[in-house]
Amino acid sequence: MKKIESIIKPFKLDDVKEALHEVGVQGMTVVEAKGFGRQRGHTELYRGAEYVVDFLPKLKVEVVVADGAVQGAIEAITKAAHTGKIGDGKIFVSDIGEAVRIRTGETGESAL
Repeated sequence: MKKIESIIKPFKLDDVKEALHEVGVQGMTVVEAKGFGRQRGHTELYRGAEYVVDFLPKLKVEVVVADGAVQGAIEAITKAAHTGKIGDGKIFVSDIGEAVRIRTGETGESAL
């Protein structure tokens, strides 16, 4: 099993959710986040004063999938979250040793 964490622009959430649903991913966790990458934020003008906005609003989408579904999920997220502009986000993949469904006690891939 693998955990796929993707950092995306907030307005792309519905597109990513639909794309993951189409490839068979059943559940996800979404967390509001703030951060910056290479773009290092930006400056804004408000009432004549210039402000530096270091941390930009992002969403962190987490899904856990079986090993065989990893590539399809990554491709779905990449296509759905892509705008072609700086700040589109990142995808991180890590191993999951065990998963347990609390309600039934199921373990492993059957818990997903």
